[in-house]
Amino acid sequence: MPFVWAFIVGGAICVLGQLLMDVGKLTPAHTMSLLVVLGAVVDGLGWYDPFIRFAGAGATVPITSFGNALVHGAVTKLHEDGWIGIVTNIFDVTSAGISAAIVFSFFAALLFKPKG
Repeated sequence: MPFVWAFIVGGAICVLGQLLMDVGKLTPAHTMSLLVVLGAVVDGLGWYDPFIRFAGAGATVPITSFGNALVHGAVTKLHEDGWIGIVTNIFDVTSAGISAAIVFSFFAALLFKPKG
């Protein structure tokens, strides 16, 4: 059953993003930013951890999880190291994902030619 909920929740997040682009006429960049902020706000309210326990990979794989990681890491370090911990842990938590995006984008640019 956990796989079914992960599929349904992850799919619902993707449908939300697609609806924002198709019906709301938002650009992909605006949609992505909105979903990151949504994940950050939900984590700030303390609802993302129960959401992860319920949906599993359906909540940890989509872009909303990036916003969750930013806020969760910042708040955790705020309690441990004070205000400077907010800035330092955001880089610790997100550096692997950002680095992977840069590397994969580089290789995609080498392998594929964009349509002009």
